[in-house]
Amino acid sequence: LKKELIQHVRKEIGPIASPDKLHFTEALPKTRSGKIMRRILRKIAEGQVDEFGDTSTLAEPEVVDKLVAGKQ
Repeated sequence: LKKELIQHVRKEIGPIASPDKLHFTEALPKTRSGKIMRRILRKIAEGQVDEFGDTSTLAEPEVVDKLVAGKQ
């Protein structure tokens, strides 16, 4: 499925938009108002899992733990 998705992106958008890595997950870190906390996703992708900053507005904090565990 990963290869198929990467090929689809390359075909439809172009090689420049082709993702290097894909990570499947059941949920994303969202605030109580439903906004995706992209800074947390960025830090997990960069491997900076020690300091996420203010996470008091997370609707489901356990989602971050699952993402970190899935990355390792």
